[in-house]
Amino acid sequence: MVKFLKPNKAVILLQGRFAGRKAVIIRAFDEGTRDRPYGHCLVAGIAKYPKKVIRKDSAKKTAKKSRVKVFVKLVNYNHIMPTRYTLDVDLKDIITLEALQSHDKKVTVAKDAKARFEERFKTGKNRWFFTKLRF
Repeated sequence: MVKFLKPNKAVILLQGRFAGRKAVIIRAFDEGTRDRPYGHCLVAGIAKYPKKVIRKDSAKKTAKKSRVKVFVKLVNYNHIMPTRYTLDVDLKDIITLEALQSHDKKVTVAKDAKARFEERFKTGKNRWFFTKLRF
């Protein structure tokens, strides 16, 4: 079987609190682990999308509208839908499994991911990823 759920692949979450949100695969566990004996992956996604920016907005308002909120979690393969898109955001060095063990580490990792996503959004790359999914 061909493995298509690879790191940097954009996916859409189908179940849970973040259903309908876009995310990026950081690390895939095809065979599962001891505590999760099924295929799953570590994802970082957008919990709150940036708002639409118009020309007459001030710099302060533009900066506020360009913010994104990020989540980091482990997700079952059955609860994600892969897309044809990939994101070349390098999150592997900041997001690890150990970061999910405590709440404080998870918050700091999410802040680092937020900075990388916002930088990506402001440069105008991967525009599809930062738009709200309408369904």
